[in-house]
Amino acid sequence: MSETLTLQNTALSAKHIALGAKMVPFAGYNMPVSYTGLNEEHAIVRNGVGVFDVSHMGEFILKGDKALDLIQYVTSNDAAQLYDGRVQYTCLPNGKGGIVDDLLVYRVDEKTYMLVVNASNIEKDWNWISKHNTFGVDMKNISGGTSLLAIQGPKALDVLQKLTDVKLADIPYYHFAKGKFAGIENIVLSNTGYTGSGGFEIYFDNEDANKIWDAIFAAGAEYGIKPIGLGARDTLRLEMGFCLYGNDIDDTTSPLEAGLGWVTKFNKDFIDKDFLLNQKEKGLTKKLVGFEMIDRGIPRHDYEIVDEAGTVIGKVTSGTQAPTLQKGIGMGYVKTANAKMGSEIFIKVRDKALKAKIVKTPFYTK
Repeated sequence: MSETLTLQNTALSAKHIALGAKMVPFAGYNMPVSYTGLNEEHAIVRNGVGVFDVSHMGEFILKGDKALDLIQYVTSNDAAQLYDGRVQYTCLPNGKGGIVDDLLVYRVDEKTYMLVVNASNIEKDWNWISKHNTFGVDMKNISGGTSLLAIQGPKALDVLQKLTDVKLADIPYYHFAKGKFAGIENIVLSNTGYTGSGGFEIYFDNEDANKIWDAIFAAGAEYGIKPIGLGARDTLRLEMGFCLYGNDIDDTTSPLEAGLGWVTKFNKDFIDKDFLLNQKEKGLTKKLVGFEMIDRGIPRHDYEIVDEAGTVIGKVTSGTQAPTLQKGIGMGYVKTANAKMGSEIFIKVRDKALKAKIVKTPFYTK
């Protein structure tokens, strides 16, 4: 089936264009990749405050007596640990040892949950969860009518606190509250993000998008607030060693291989439980590792990873020149025998094998 080339806009696309953003197609949406340049935008988030329009992400509401049972079955983490106002990172195993998607689960109340999924997987995830909904759970896809802004950086809280009576400093990491924000009721204020520099993600109806955007930028003027594109979002998340679906995890990688054992809980029944238990007991054949370049060079997605003898031992899944660290960093899968911390590996950049070293993630620490 050929994919339609009509790009969707977010409620804020016109704003980005007016601000001179460089727009690119991303997951079927017309999205800003940069405004003033990746390095500058990256530094703004690390040191001050920046705003990402991530309204292309998907949101599903699951409601009913058995909502938790469905979530427990389709996700790898233990959602029974959630309480009202708590958020959990998890993934959807695909029944063959791979990953359908990684996602966030928000517990609104005992019978109501919001799932936040990757933009490129909205339809795929919806179909997958629906297929397993033998529990009579009421499912609603609210992605099309929902906007999402990520206000990130050490000054984010100061900016946002001006616009709400909700005490943001009292919302712990991976928790959320609902309240009045910028004069609008029932806004989800979530202490989550994908940058490693702190901040909040705010969910609201499309019709309020322009008002909320303008209010945030007015409140943030004294802090030098700036709009940030998806280019810097990628370098920020990579400095933290966060997985990106489609690069570091996909339908062919297991959560255990990807280092996501911490979101794979065997104290419950879920899709792929037996497969993953077996994999854990037998031992992994490959592992996702972080590495930094010793030789000068920038690792890129799909570059081969080789050993000293030139034998291919894996491949790069994500790589960049890290703006904060001023060096090449990356992640990739290597054979388990080659995955030891501190090991030297080589990245094939064009015809050269450039030296790198396996290191602990996150690459960036405050």
